[in-house]
Amino acid sequence: QKVKDSMRVLLPVLLSRSHESYDKIRAILLYIFSTNGTTQENLDKLIQNVQIESDSDMIINWKYLDVPVISSFAVQQHKHPRRDRSSEETFQLSRWTPVIKDVMEDAIENKLDSKDWPYSSQCPPTWNGSGAV
Repeated sequence: QKVKDSMRVLLPVLLSRSHESYDKIRAILLYIFSTNGTTQENLDKLIQNVQIESDSDMIINWKYLDVPVISSFAVQQHKHPRRDRSSEETFQLSRWTPVIKDVMEDAIENKLDSKDWPYSSQCPPTWNGSGAV
């Protein structure tokens, strides 16, 4: 079941003294991942209220892994379009399909956009998929 107000669930955990700072950082990261980023003001308030200023770089450095830590309505973030995998057979323990699977399948099918993927080589038009390129 989807959580409607994640901040309401998150705040008691963050303000509790019984949890360690690393657990609080994990909770903040889960919040950021679930909301696809947060505002700089909201992130600053979270870090200040939870009193993890010294460890805040652990959260902010996720931007180097292309995680939208700070979301902005002015900046449009390009997302790779996901394929519909509802009809595929899944494993019992699998919950999701990673984006890299979609990217690799598009690379094999020669469907990657050269603007987003400038260093991927294009297959020759006569390529029939029988060998590596």
